[in-house]
Amino acid sequence: MNDLTPPNGYGALTEPMTLQIQRMLPGPIERVWAYITDSDLRRQWLAAGPMDQKVGATVEFVWRNDELNTPPSRRPEGFDEEHRLLCEVLEIDPPRRLVITWGRSDGVTFELAPVGQKVLLTITHRRLPDRDMLLKVSAGWHGHLDVLAARMAGVEPAPFWDEWLRLKGEYAKRIPE
Repeated sequence: MNDLTPPNGYGALTEPMTLQIQRMLPGPIERVWAYITDSDLRRQWLAAGPMDQKVGATVEFVWRNDELNTPPSRRPEGFDEEHRLLCEVLEIDPPRRLVITWGRSDGVTFELAPVGQKVLLTITHRRLPDRDMLLKVSAGWHGHLDVLAARMAGVEPAPFWDEWLRLKGEYAKRIPE
């Protein structure tokens, strides 16, 4: 990480109910872009689902968080083995910017910027519907980005669900009610 990425990796609110979180990742930018847009690479850190790289394309994200680490950590109550979300590509500028719809929020923007041999990935998740969802999403993006950073570095990530539970508690302390 460098001056552009918070040393603790936590996201911050840029406006009420909008989370922005960043990670400095090993480049080149095309490699990071592939981890965002290619289903096989994306499933290793976030969710599977083929994505046509064009405005108006739909993508169904399929989360199987139990598969993010070996052995899997214990899934929290209230979560299923699999979760699906249908999204639409609103804007795309490979390999720098992707904007998609995302459930009941106002969408998610992925922005990539080269910084020397590394790439700064900024994710902005806009206008989440309530605090509970904001806490879940904050812990989710943080945990998933930690998995991405580990995968890109060639190391086994920490147990996802254990980290998600810890992070949700941390975000509950950091984000005002």
